[in-house]
Amino acid sequence: MATFIAYAELAAKPWKNGAGSTTEIAVFPAGAGFEDFDWRISLATIAHSGAFSVFPGIDRSLALVAGEGVALSMDGERRIVLSAANPLVWFPGEAAVEASVTSSTTDFNVMTRRSRCRHQLESIAAPAQLARCGLTTLLFLAAGAPVTVRDEGGRAFTLGLYDALLLDGADAMRWSVDADADAADVGATLLVADLIS
Repeated sequence: MATFIAYAELAAKPWKNGAGSTTEIAVFPAGAGFEDFDWRISLATIAHSGAFSVFPGIDRSLALVAGEGVALSMDGERRIVLSAANPLVWFPGEAAVEASVTSSTTDFNVMTRRSRCRHQLESIAAPAQLARCGLTTLLFLAAGAPVTVRDEGGRAFTLGLYDALLLDGADAMRWSVDADADAADVGATLLVADLIS
């Protein structure tokens, strides 16, 4: 059953390594901590350069939501720069990741425990048609004007900035995404995280 998650009702908590904070959007099983989740989706702010927490056995995806960008060094070898033009990256939780920022960034983070499930993360612009590929899907409005997401039966939800909609196996697999008609020229970017068992 679809669950609307209002960003205004979420609270921040410390990072695993204590070097920052993260706002948990959804986690499974409900109430799981950093050591026992199957999957976890959150929003984090990187205010200073430094090391990421290490999560053995976890696959991670990161999407830049706000800010000028962040440079990531993976195990001292691979270097990736997240920017508006290149906002998504995947990496293993075991990697030693160092982040370098010149100003604060906000990042959308999806983590799945490799032994239990996997995930796909994509960015879509409204208006769009969405076909889910997992029994659990989280839709997150990352930027722009509010959007209305509607299933094939006409059931509709309106998402404001950083709001989310969590869908499960009882929900439709196909959805339409439409931008607010009064702000269509503003555009909207939706992040879609499919969680696959």
